Amino acid sequence: MGRKERVESALREELAALIAREVKDPRVQAAGIVSIAQVECTADLSVAKVWVSIYADDKVAEKALAGLQASAGFLRGPVGRRLNLQRPPELRFVRDATAEMSLKLREIVKDDEARARAAGRGPDAEPAAATDAPADAPAPGSTADDS
Repeated sequence: MGRKERVESALREELAALIAREVKDPRVQAAGIVSIAQVECTADLSVAKVWVSIYADDKVAEKALAGLQASAGFLRGPVGRRLNLQRPPELRFVRDATAEMSLKLREIVKDDEARARAAGRGPDAEPAAATDAPADAPAPGSTADDS
């Protein structure tokens, strides 16, 4: 693991802790759960793109993201001191919707499974035979003498 990867990992951990404890912006606090999904730095470590998962509706999430952008300068100093970086990177926050999409997809699958069970097509139900042969025709691979 090179220096860039170590700094990205450390930034992720420190930013998660700082946002939870130090950011007092009401827009961020109103969002509830805010987690750092990923941090990616430029090669010279001058800019860090921070992907943030915000578990709230879109309007609240956008306001929380604006609150994080407003506190980026405040967060830069403590992060630089804690990580002993002479020039801490400029923080650019980006919303990461991966976790939210995962939760939405999980709900869709649960809903679909519930509908399937209600219609008698649950995971325990046997699949219907998909053959084009009439019901009185012999099974494929058998002969009329097999009866």
